Amino acid sequence: MFTKKRVNMEEKFKKQVYEVAKLIPHGRVTTYGAIAKALGYPNHSRHVGKAMGGCPADVPAHRVISSGGMLAVPGFQERLEAEGLVIKNCRVKDFKKLFWDPIKELND
Repeated sequence: MFTKKRVNMEEKFKKQVYEVAKLIPHGRVTTYGAIAKALGYPNHSRHVGKAMGGCPADVPAHRVISSGGMLAVPGFQERLEAEGLVIKNCRVKDFKKLFWDPIKELND
């Protein structure tokens, strides 16, 4: 019983993560922690990262980065640059300006 319930909770969490990630506008970024906080799990940024690691192709995983503006996956640099972002040394330039806060944006 416990295992089945846990798997269902993990799947529900992943779906919620993906739904938030799909809302990130073109040319903007958010963080694993911001998504976790928006979902009511402020200390679960690593769980968000784990979920993003296996996300469907229609989820813009490249727009979810670390809290310091660093790319967790260097291969996402090309996709972000195609959206007009400037990346230097695996860090998003003007990160604070480009940051999309799901809590603020979804409550407006």
